[in-house]
Amino acid sequence: MTPAPPTGERSPAELVRETAGDFIAPLQKDYLRDRSWAVALLARLRRGAGKLPQDVPDLWGMTGTDRLYDRQTLPEGPAVRAETALFLAVTLYALHQQSHSQRGMHEEGVELGAAVRRLMPPGTIEEPIRRRFVRVGTAGTRDALALRLREVVSLLRREAVPLDYALLAQQLYLAQYPDGLRQVRQSWGRGFHAYQPDRTDDTAAPMATPTDEDSR
Repeated sequence: MTPAPPTGERSPAELVRETAGDFIAPLQKDYLRDRSWAVALLARLRRGAGKLPQDVPDLWGMTGTDRLYDRQTLPEGPAVRAETALFLAVTLYALHQQSHSQRGMHEEGVELGAAVRRLMPPGTIEEPIRRRFVRVGTAGTRDALALRLREVVSLLRREAVPLDYALLAQQLYLAQYPDGLRQVRQSWGRGFHAYQPDRTDDTAAPMATPTDEDSR
Protein backbone atom coordinates (compact mmCIF):
# COMPACT_ATOMS: atom_id res chain seq x y z
CA MET A 1 0.00 0.00 0.00
CA THR A 2 1.09 3.59 -0.53
CA PRO A 3 2.29 4.99 2.82
CA ALA A 4 0.34 7.83 4.46
CA PRO A 5 2.23 11.15 4.76
CA PRO A 6 3.07 12.62 8.17
CA THR A 7 0.45 14.98 9.56
CA GLY A 8 0.58 18.37 7.85
CA GLU A 9 2.55 17.18 4.82
CA ARG A 10 1.37 16.47 1.31
CA SER A 11 1.52 12.91 0.10
CA PRO A 12 4.49 12.16 -2.19
CA ALA A 13 2.01 11.66 -5.04
CA GLU A 14 0.56 15.15 -4.49
CA LEU A 15 4.08 16.57 -4.21
CA VAL A 16 5.05 14.98 -7.54
CA ARG A 17 1.96 16.37 -9.25
CA GLU A 18 2.57 19.88 -7.93
CA THR A 19 6.26 19.80 -8.81
CA ALA A 20 5.61 18.54 -12.35
CA GLY A 21 3.02 21.23 -12.97
CA ASP A 22 5.21 24.00 -11.59
CA PHE A 23 8.15 22.84 -13.74
CA ILE A 24 6.31 22.22 -17.01
CA ALA A 25 3.95 25.22 -17.05
CA PRO A 26 6.62 27.98 -17.30
CA LEU A 27 8.73 25.82 -19.61
CA GLN A 28 5.78 25.45 -21.96
CA LYS A 29 4.94 29.14 -21.74
CA ASP A 30 8.45 30.19 -22.75
CA TYR A 31 8.68 27.53 -25.45
CA LEU A 32 5.54 28.94 -27.07
CA ARG A 33 7.16 32.37 -26.85
CA ASP A 34 10.19 30.93 -28.66
CA ARG A 35 12.53 31.66 -25.78
CA SER A 36 15.90 30.11 -26.57
CA TRP A 37 16.44 28.52 -23.15
CA ALA A 38 13.12 26.66 -23.32
CA VAL A 39 13.66 25.50 -26.89
CA ALA A 40 17.13 24.20 -26.02
CA LEU A 41 15.99 22.49 -22.81
CA LEU A 42 13.10 20.69 -24.48
CA ALA A 43 15.44 19.46 -27.20
CA ARG A 44 17.70 17.93 -24.56
CA LEU A 45 14.88 16.52 -22.46
CA ARG A 46 13.38 14.69 -25.47
CA ARG A 47 16.39 12.38 -25.46
CA GLY A 48 15.16 10.92 -22.18
CA ALA A 49 11.63 10.11 -23.33
CA GLY A 50 10.85 6.44 -22.84
CA LYS A 51 13.86 5.91 -20.58
CA LEU A 52 14.48 5.89 -16.83
CA PRO A 53 16.59 8.51 -15.03
CA GLN A 54 19.45 6.12 -14.32
CA ASP A 55 19.78 5.46 -18.06
CA VAL A 56 20.28 9.13 -19.00
CA PRO A 57 22.76 10.59 -16.51
CA ASP A 58 23.42 13.65 -18.69
CA LEU A 59 19.88 14.80 -17.82
CA TRP A 60 20.41 14.65 -14.07
CA GLY A 61 19.54 18.02 -12.55
CA MET A 62 17.54 19.13 -15.59
CA THR A 63 14.06 17.70 -14.90
CA GLY A 64 13.11 19.60 -11.75
CA THR A 65 13.98 16.79 -9.35
CA ASP A 66 15.69 19.17 -6.94
CA ARG A 67 12.35 20.92 -6.41
CA LEU A 68 10.97 17.78 -4.77
CA TYR A 69 13.42 18.22 -1.93
CA ASP A 70 12.96 21.99 -1.67
CA ARG A 71 9.42 21.36 -0.43
CA GLN A 72 9.77 18.45 1.99
CA THR A 73 11.97 15.52 2.90
CA LEU A 74 11.15 12.14 1.35
CA PRO A 75 12.29 8.73 2.61
CA GLU A 76 14.47 6.77 0.19
CA GLY A 77 11.76 4.54 -1.27
CA PRO A 78 9.23 7.28 -2.03
CA ALA A 79 12.07 9.55 -3.19
CA VAL A 80 13.18 7.07 -5.87
CA ARG A 81 9.60 6.61 -7.05
CA ALA A 82 9.01 10.38 -7.08
CA GLU A 83 12.17 11.05 -9.08
CA THR A 84 11.24 8.37 -11.60
CA ALA A 85 7.68 9.64 -12.02
CA LEU A 86 8.81 13.25 -12.45
CA PHE A 87 11.53 12.31 -14.93
CA LEU A 88 9.13 10.24 -17.03
CA ALA A 89 6.47 12.95 -17.10
CA VAL A 90 8.86 15.80 -17.95
CA THR A 91 10.72 13.95 -20.71
CA LEU A 92 7.51 12.59 -22.25
CA TYR A 93 6.11 16.12 -22.24
CA ALA A 94 9.23 17.33 -24.06
CA LEU A 95 8.63 14.72 -26.76
CA HIS A 96 4.93 15.59 -26.96
CA GLN A 97 5.56 19.33 -27.36
CA GLN A 98 8.02 18.80 -30.21
CA SER A 99 7.06 20.71 -33.38
CA HIS A 100 4.01 22.30 -31.71
CA SER A 101 5.01 25.95 -31.46
CA GLN A 102 1.49 27.41 -31.38
CA ARG A 103 -0.25 25.24 -28.77
CA GLY A 104 0.81 23.73 -25.48
CA MET A 105 0.60 19.96 -25.20
CA HIS A 106 0.37 20.09 -21.39
CA GLU A 107 -3.25 20.84 -20.58
CA GLU A 108 -4.79 20.47 -17.15
CA GLY A 109 -7.67 18.04 -16.83
CA VAL A 110 -6.87 15.83 -19.85
CA GLU A 111 -6.31 12.32 -18.49
CA LEU A 112 -4.48 9.63 -20.47
CA GLY A 113 -7.51 7.44 -21.18
CA ALA A 114 -9.55 10.34 -22.53
CA ALA A 115 -6.60 11.63 -24.57
CA VAL A 116 -6.16 8.24 -26.26
CA ARG A 117 -9.89 8.04 -26.99
CA ARG A 118 -9.66 11.42 -28.73
CA LEU A 119 -7.35 9.84 -31.29
CA MET A 120 -10.28 7.79 -32.60
CA PRO A 121 -13.22 8.97 -34.73
CA PRO A 122 -16.39 9.38 -32.62
CA GLY A 123 -18.32 6.17 -32.17
CA THR A 124 -15.53 3.88 -33.34
CA ILE A 125 -12.65 1.96 -31.77
CA GLU A 126 -9.37 1.94 -33.69
CA GLU A 127 -7.92 -1.44 -32.75
CA PRO A 128 -4.22 -0.57 -33.32
CA ILE A 129 -4.56 2.40 -30.94
CA ARG A 130 -6.56 0.40 -28.42
CA ARG A 131 -3.87 -2.30 -28.36
CA ARG A 132 -1.15 0.25 -27.67
CA PHE A 133 -3.22 1.70 -24.85
CA VAL A 134 -3.77 -1.77 -23.36
CA ARG A 135 -0.03 -2.41 -23.55
CA VAL A 136 0.56 0.65 -21.34
CA GLY A 137 -1.89 -0.67 -18.76
CA THR A 138 -0.33 -4.13 -18.70
CA ALA A 139 3.32 -3.05 -18.50
CA GLY A 140 4.98 -5.17 -15.84
CA THR A 141 8.13 -3.11 -15.24
CA ARG A 142 9.05 0.56 -15.11
CA ASP A 143 11.19 0.12 -18.23
CA ALA A 144 8.26 -1.35 -20.17
CA LEU A 145 5.90 1.33 -18.91
CA ALA A 146 8.28 4.10 -19.97
CA LEU A 147 8.75 2.67 -23.45
CA ARG A 148 5.05 1.99 -24.03
CA LEU A 149 4.09 5.44 -22.83
CA ARG A 150 6.52 6.90 -25.34
CA GLU A 151 4.71 5.03 -28.12
CA VAL A 152 1.34 6.44 -27.03
CA VAL A 153 2.68 9.97 -26.53
CA SER A 154 4.13 9.85 -30.04
CA LEU A 155 0.61 9.24 -31.34
CA LEU A 156 -0.77 12.09 -29.23
CA ARG A 157 1.94 14.39 -30.53
CA ARG A 158 1.22 13.43 -34.14
CA GLU A 159 -2.44 14.41 -33.78
CA ALA A 160 -1.82 17.38 -31.42
CA VAL A 161 -3.92 15.87 -28.61
CA PRO A 162 -2.83 17.40 -25.28
CA LEU A 163 -2.36 15.66 -21.94
CA ASP A 164 -2.21 16.69 -18.29
CA TYR A 165 1.40 15.90 -17.45
CA ALA A 166 1.10 16.94 -13.80
CA LEU A 167 -1.67 14.37 -13.37
CA LEU A 168 0.35 11.81 -15.32
CA ALA A 169 3.32 12.37 -13.01
CA GLN A 170 1.12 11.71 -9.99
CA GLN A 171 -0.28 8.57 -11.59
CA LEU A 172 3.19 7.34 -12.49
CA TYR A 173 4.20 7.71 -8.86
CA LEU A 174 1.18 5.72 -7.67
CA ALA A 175 1.66 3.09 -10.39
CA GLN A 176 4.91 2.01 -8.74
CA TYR A 177 2.87 0.48 -5.89
CA PRO A 178 0.72 -2.63 -6.53
CA ASP A 179 -2.48 -1.11 -5.14
CA GLY A 180 -1.71 2.21 -6.80
CA LEU A 181 -1.16 0.57 -10.18
CA ARG A 182 -4.58 -1.02 -9.97
CA GLN A 183 -6.19 2.34 -9.21
CA VAL A 184 -4.31 4.04 -12.04
CA ARG A 185 -5.38 1.36 -14.51
CA GLN A 186 -8.97 1.83 -13.42
CA SER A 187 -8.69 5.59 -13.90
CA TRP A 188 -7.17 5.22 -17.37
CA GLY A 189 -9.82 2.72 -18.41
CA ARG A 190 -12.65 4.84 -17.03
CA GLY A 191 -11.35 7.90 -18.84
CA PHE A 192 -11.15 5.96 -22.10
CA HIS A 193 -14.67 4.55 -21.88
CA ALA A 194 -16.38 7.63 -20.46
CA TYR A 195 -14.93 10.15 -22.92
CA GLN A 196 -17.55 12.07 -24.88
CA PRO A 197 -16.29 14.13 -27.84
CA ASP A 198 -17.00 17.84 -27.80
CA ARG A 199 -18.73 19.10 -30.93
CA THR A 200 -15.96 21.67 -31.24
CA ASP A 201 -13.17 19.13 -30.68
CA ASP A 202 -11.11 18.95 -33.87
CA THR A 203 -8.28 16.82 -32.45
CA ALA A 204 -9.94 13.41 -32.89
CA ALA A 205 -8.37 11.81 -35.94
CA PRO A 206 -7.42 8.42 -37.40
CA MET A 207 -4.14 6.93 -36.27
CA ALA A 208 -1.04 8.21 -38.01
CA THR A 209 2.46 6.84 -37.93
CA PRO A 210 4.56 8.91 -35.50
CA THR A 211 7.91 10.30 -36.49
CA ASP A 212 10.94 10.97 -34.33
CA GLU A 213 12.47 13.94 -36.10
CA ASP A 214 14.74 16.13 -34.04
CA SER A 215 13.40 19.46 -35.26
CA ARG A 216 11.31 21.77 -33.03
